[in-house]
Amino acid sequence: MSLLDVTDLKVTYDTQDSKVHAVNGISFSIDEGVNYGLAGESGSGKSTAAEAILGLLPDNGNVEGGQIEFKGKDLTTLSEQERRDILWEDIAYIPQSAMDSLDPVMSTGAQIRQAIQKHRDVSKSTARDRVRELFDLVGLDPDRIDDYPHEFSGGMRQRVTIAMALALEPDLIIADEPTTGLDVIVQDKIIDKILEIQDRIDSSLLLITHEIGVIAETCDELSILYGGKVMEQGSVDNVLINPTNPYTMGLKNSFPELDEIGTDPVSIPGSPPNLDSEPTSCVFEDRCPFATEECAESHPDPVDLPNRNHNSACHNIRQAAQMREEAQDPEAWGIIEEESSESDIGETILETKDLEKWYPQSQTILSKFRGEDPNYVRAVDGVSLTVHRSEVVGIAGESGCGKSTLGETMALLEEPTGGEITFDGKSNEYYQDGNMKEFRRKAQIIFQDPFDSLNPRQKVRQLIGEPLTIHDYRTDEREAAIIETLEKVGLTPARKFLDQYPHELSGGQRQRVAIARALVLDPDFLICDEPASMLDVSLKVNLLNLLRDLADTEDIGVVYISHDLASLTQVSDRLAIMYLGRIVEEGTVESLASQPLHPYTRSLLSAAPEKDPSVDRERVLLEGEPPDPVNLPSGCAFAPRCPKATEECRRSEPGLDAATRENHSAACYFPEDEEGSVDEVDADAPQTGESLGD
Repeated sequence: MSLLDVTDLKVTYDTQDSKVHAVNGISFSIDEGVNYGLAGESGSGKSTAAEAILGLLPDNGNVEGGQIEFKGKDLTTLSEQERRDILWEDIAYIPQSAMDSLDPVMSTGAQIRQAIQKHRDVSKSTARDRVRELFDLVGLDPDRIDDYPHEFSGGMRQRVTIAMALALEPDLIIADEPTTGLDVIVQDKIIDKILEIQDRIDSSLLLITHEIGVIAETCDELSILYGGKVMEQGSVDNVLINPTNPYTMGLKNSFPELDEIGTDPVSIPGSPPNLDSEPTSCVFEDRCPFATEECAESHPDPVDLPNRNHNSACHNIRQAAQMREEAQDPEAWGIIEEESSESDIGETILETKDLEKWYPQSQTILSKFRGEDPNYVRAVDGVSLTVHRSEVVGIAGESGCGKSTLGETMALLEEPTGGEITFDGKSNEYYQDGNMKEFRRKAQIIFQDPFDSLNPRQKVRQLIGEPLTIHDYRTDEREAAIIETLEKVGLTPARKFLDQYPHELSGGQRQRVAIARALVLDPDFLICDEPASMLDVSLKVNLLNLLRDLADTEDIGVVYISHDLASLTQVSDRLAIMYLGRIVEEGTVESLASQPLHPYTRSLLSAAPEKDPSVDRERVLLEGEPPDPVNLPSGCAFAPRCPKATEECRRSEPGLDAATRENHSAACYFPEDEEGSVDEVDADAPQTGESLGD
C-alpha cells in the first residue's frame, strides 16, 4: 500500500533577479515498509523535495505545481496547524546538522520531552521515562538525558536527533544527509541503529544522501536526481548494478572504493546546470559524453524498462549496455589520463617529534589552593610524523581521535604543549619568535566547514585577494593571480564568481573558494582538515584529483585529514591511523589498506560502504565509545573496545614498532596476520613507555 506519493512536483525559489527552478516535475512513491533513497549531486533538488514534503521551504520557496499525498491526503493543501499535527506524529525528520538543529540552551532530554508533550497529553514524568527509553534505544546512556548538546560528540548528537524523530513512532522518517560529516564507524552505527529501530516500529524511510554506498546498503528503491529532474529510478539492484542513464553511470564512477587502490576515480566534468529557467533540453546534456542533437532539443520522458520497477529518462536508452561499457573509460568523459609514474618524493618539508597538545581541565578553588596539578585532555599525545615534498600523507580516525588538533598544531594555530615541529629546516620556536608571517606564507590550512572559514561580508575577489595583500605577494598582478587560482580549483569561468558572496555559492563552490584562498600564495605545505566531508561524490573526486595533482606538479607536501579511508587511499602515498591522540598504525597505502595490522584499522576499513548492492559487506561494529580522554585506561587505549585484547594489552602499552612489515608498523601486540607476513611479536617483552610516534 502506498504511503507517500509525490507527483509532478515543481518548486521554485524567488531571487532578486529571477526564479530558480530547483525541482522540475519529479514523481516517486514510497510504499509502507519500504526504504527509499534520493541521490544526486549538490543542487539536484534532493533536500528541496524533502523540505516541500515537510512544509519547511524557506520564505522564498514556492510549490508551483504537483501533488504530495500522504495516506491519500494532499499535504500542499493543509493549513499550518494541520501540517503541525502530522509532523512528528506521522512524519518525522532527521536533519543534516545535529549541532544546528538542537537548542544549545536546552538539555537534550528536555527537547525530546517537549516534542512528546506537544503531541501527547502525558505528564512530565511519563515523558521523561519515554526519553530514557529512547536514549537506551539509540545507544545513549539514559542517565545523560539532562546533558546539553555541547557535552556530546557529533555522533551522539546525531543519535539524539534520531531519538527525537522516533519519539512518537512515525509512519515515515525523512533523513536528510543524516551521516554527513561523521566518521565511518559512527556512520555505520547510525545507519545500523536507524534500520534496527525502523524495523522495530515498522516505519518507512526516505533517505536523502549523496553517498551511493549508503543507499546501496540501506534502501530498497531510489531515484537519481539532477537539475531538479528524475534521471533514473527503480529498485536499488536494477539502478546501481545495471544503470541505464549516463548520469547514474558517472555517479558510480565517482564513488571511490578501497579495492580500487592505484586507480583514480573518474569525476563528472563540468558543473550543474543553471536553473534560472525551467530546462527545455536534457538537463545533463552539457556534461554527458553520449549527448546527441535530440538531447539539446528536449528533456527525455522516463522510459519504462523490461526489468520490473525501473525507468530512465534518456534519449539513448537503447544503447544503455554500450554506454555502460564506454562510461568506465575516463577518456569518454574527456579526461586524458597521463601515464602513471611513481612521483618522486622530495626532501622533508615538515617533521614532528613526540608532538603533544594537552588541554588542562578546570579545577576547583580548593584543588588550586592545594597546588594540585590539573587533569588534561591529551588531544595529541606523542606524535612523530614526517611529510616530504610531493607527498600526500593521509591521517584517519574516529571523531575525537585528535586528527584536527594535530593539523591545527602543525599549522601553529595551537601552541604545542611538548615535542618539536621542524618546518622547512627551522624549528617551531624560530617561527613563533617573530617569524610567523614567513610560516603563514609557506604553510596553509583548509578547514572542514567553509561556512565558518569564509567571511560572509566579503566577495570572492576580496576573499582570494586578501592573502596577497597581507603578504605583499604578486600585488602587481593581483587580478590575474585571483583568476588563475580560481580556475585552478575548477571555478570557471572565474570572472563569474568574483563578485559573489559566500551565501550565493553552493557548498562545493564555497569549499573551492576556501581552497583557492589557501593556494593563491603558492604554499610549500598544505594541511587539509576534512575538506571534502560536506561535498558530494563528484565534487569530492575533483578535489582529491586536484590535491594529488598539486602534490605531483607543484612540489608541495600535503597532510590530508579525513575519516573517509576510501578517499584517503585514492589521494595518499602514506596513511597514519590515529586513536585517542596517538598514531596506532602507519604505512604505505597499498600495505595498510590491503593488510591492516591493527584491529582498529580493520574496523575503519570494514565500515566503508559498498556501492554494489549485491555485495554483502562484513561489518565490524565496535562496541562502546572511545574511553574518556582525561582518564585513559592503563595499557593499550584501544583494549576496552578491541575484540582481540588480552590481559597483556590492558597491562602495558605497545610501541608503534610492536608489529612491523616493510614500510608498515602498528602499535599492537597481537596484530592481524592473515598473510603470515607479520614479524613475530614477543608479548612477554612489551616496549613499555615508548612513544607511539617513534
